[in-house]
Amino acid sequence: MKHPVDVHVGKRVRHRRWMLGMTQQQLAEQVGIKFQQIQKYETGMNRISASRLWDIADVLEVPVAFFFEGMEDGAAGRDHSTSAMPSDILADKEALELVRSYYAIPENQRRRLFELARVLSDVA
Repeated sequence: MKHPVDVHVGKRVRHRRWMLGMTQQQLAEQVGIKFQQIQKYETGMNRISASRLWDIADVLEVPVAFFFEGMEDGAAGRDHSTSAMPSDILADKEALELVRSYYAIPENQRRRLFELARVLSDVA
């Protein structure tokens, strides 16, 4: 049975890899494992050891804590269906494409766009 933490960490690995435009094969080669293992990590079928997570974080250029962001203390596996926001917003291809496009914008323009989005969401 999959543990909710393993599923969450696996999703974060997949999202970061996708954001970098990296394939499972490329990540696996840089970490020194087979791509099938990356597949199992990303689905939460296999747990990622601490040392392997360290290596993956290094290749994906994020701190290890990145993989646990978005997890609430003691909330692993709880149903968040009462929220207006999907529990896994980055599972949506459109949302990921929006984030990727957002970071392609120069920083000063991106900041102004962010402020505009914040104002619009407050009005909604």
